[in-house]
Amino acid sequence: MSAPATYSLGGKLSLWLALQTLAGLSAICVAVYIAIALGLQARQDQALDEKALQIGHLLVESGGDLTPQALRHRLDEVLVDHADMSLLLRRPDGTVFYEHASMSGQQRLREKPIDQATVGALQLTLSGQLGLSTNTDDALLSRISAILLAASLVGTGLISAGAYFLVRHGLRPLRALAEQTQQMTADTLHLRLHLPDSPRDLVPLVAQFNSMLDRLERAYAQLESFNADVAHELLTPLATLIGSTEIALRRERSVAALRDTLGANLEDLQRLAGIVQDMLFLSQADRGAAARRGPPASLRGLVQKVASYYEAPLADADLTLEIRGDHFGSFDTLLVERALSNLLSNAARYADRGSAVRIDISATTEEVALQVTNHGDTIPPEHLPRLFHRFYRADMSRSGAAEHHGLGLAIVSAVAHMHRGTTFARSAGRQTSIGFAMRDAKAPG
Repeated sequence: MSAPATYSLGGKLSLWLALQTLAGLSAICVAVYIAIALGLQARQDQALDEKALQIGHLLVESGGDLTPQALRHRLDEVLVDHADMSLLLRRPDGTVFYEHASMSGQQRLREKPIDQATVGALQLTLSGQLGLSTNTDDALLSRISAILLAASLVGTGLISAGAYFLVRHGLRPLRALAEQTQQMTADTLHLRLHLPDSPRDLVPLVAQFNSMLDRLERAYAQLESFNADVAHELLTPLATLIGSTEIALRRERSVAALRDTLGANLEDLQRLAGIVQDMLFLSQADRGAAARRGPPASLRGLVQKVASYYEAPLADADLTLEIRGDHFGSFDTLLVERALSNLLSNAARYADRGSAVRIDISATTEEVALQVTNHGDTIPPEHLPRLFHRFYRADMSRSGAAEHHGLGLAIVSAVAHMHRGTTFARSAGRQTSIGFAMRDAKAPG
């Protein structure tokens, strides 16, 4: 398949300017030519009218002693200084009385009829044609048309050449942008486009491109950090599996000892499988997967269902559970249950013994929020914005940090985004509240 044809923006602009210039100059030249031609035609008509009037007066007002020869002589005197004029007078019977031919050779004539006029002294009625040669004016128009054509072509060429250089000069900031973007690589994402004399039209483009570079730099940094975190999280159970297997193979072991080794290895394999499953889920969320909303259901009933799975862990930690509020809405119940399970597990793990864990359900006209609150160590403010990052742990020394791979709250964030919602976290006075909001299916946008 052939590549699509490309074109030069500067060349295209220059071509259009050249065509517009040619069209404009051509229109001007045509207008000038028409004006000159009409002017010459008006002058020819005026000359014919004046000469016809003079000949008419001569024929009508001739004296009584006039002879045909004398009348012809007077007509010669009238036309003596007009070599470009011709005159033909005929009697009523069609015979020629007077004829004066133009001296312009082959010619194109403009003619004016001479109405019948009676020469009283000769008792003679004459009529005919007065002609004017247009050879001189036609030659002038030919020269003018040639000059105008040459002027339009030369003018188009000069203006087009100037326009080409102006366009190249005007597109210089674009070439500078192209040169700067050509230097962008994965190692130079910290660089930004900079045009000291940037035209006003390019300012939004430069700003948007730099904003895109900011997002790309952050995404690339997160990707590198994510890769390192994944490698670290997978390395630990793999190293444990390899080590325990090597120890089991070094010497003879009883069936019970091998069973214990296989049991420990199975736990690590299950942990690896859990990490992989969570990563696949987050990958689908990143690719824009949307929640599959089911029929309207009670969120309080959903919370009670999830809480029933944690009765034993809550009892072991001497914790009580309190549920406040309710809302009927259309949500992906499996995803909401998963997010609630992660929040409840997180709250039970870090809550003070003998305290209460509270789940609040609050709704507005556009969204519904689920919030899990527990009493325990306060999370420092600098950690709160990063709680929903993958593999992030606010404190590795906290209980259970080694057994949990740090994807629970990242999954909560993914579930919120799949419902077009957001997440939030607050911690102060030994009380921590973490939750997420979901946009109701009936809400606009």
